[in-house]
Amino acid sequence: MTYRELLETSAKQVGNVVCMGLDVKPELLPHAEQGIRHRLNTYFQQLFRRMNLSGLLPAAFKPNIGYYAVLDNPREEEFSGSLALADLFDLLENFFPNIPIILDSKRGDIATSSRNYADEAFKRWRANAITVAPYMGSDSVGPFIQDSTFGTYILNRTSNPGGKDLQNLILHSEIPLYEAVAKQIIAYNAGKGHVGAVVGATNPEELKAIAKTYAEQSIPLLIPGVGSQGGSATDVMRILREVNYPLPLVRINSSSALTHPWKKGPAPDDWLDQCEGSLRTLIEECSL
Repeated sequence: MTYRELLETSAKQVGNVVCMGLDVKPELLPHAEQGIRHRLNTYFQQLFRRMNLSGLLPAAFKPNIGYYAVLDNPREEEFSGSLALADLFDLLENFFPNIPIILDSKRGDIATSSRNYADEAFKRWRANAITVAPYMGSDSVGPFIQDSTFGTYILNRTSNPGGKDLQNLILHSEIPLYEAVAKQIIAYNAGKGHVGAVVGATNPEELKAIAKTYAEQSIPLLIPGVGSQGGSATDVMRILREVNYPLPLVRINSSSALTHPWKKGPAPDDWLDQCEGSLRTLIEECSL
């Protein structure tokens, strides 16, 4: 199955286009008496079991590798964060079969180094897709997009405030840099269907213009910025419908608003109810 087919079938299977970011902070989670690895494992098991029982099934999951690597202590030969991420992949495959896992690692190097990062994501972590930075060009992106079984989301117009520092620079062709990147993403995707773009929800007018261009080319979209960053899932869905974007190819991501909406520790007694409520609302807003 190609990555595009996986996107389409999983969205139709669950009836929504939610991507659940899994960027957790251990200090905010329950089970404080446990070690890092077991604490994360227990938390995710309880959360995923509740999601299954409640019929709240997202259309993708996106763990950011930075939230797990920072928990390692390599010089002391201690890798609780990486082991917790490995546990997480196992849990996702068991609880949510056939739902894509996007490894958010924003890689981007050249030649053999880039090939190694692609192998890390697709062969070692066995992720379905990865996020990639485009700055170093085709010899950097190339190793990630060779196999249509896997998806690659290239950073295009990101949701963070500082994204405008470079992405909105006006080129000699009198277009902003992010539009030039969009044209290159279309070229990378030509005849493939598995090369997508990261476009944030926090700049609605820019999102609308980009989505309109991508709709004609069926470019998969990963849209972060909903929830804590201020973007609106309802507005994103309205924009996508207005430009006739093929909705099963989009994934609208929210992270902390779903995994720990209480923001400060310790976790409240009703933490599962809070997570369920936030996820239920987002799934309703992003339903097909």
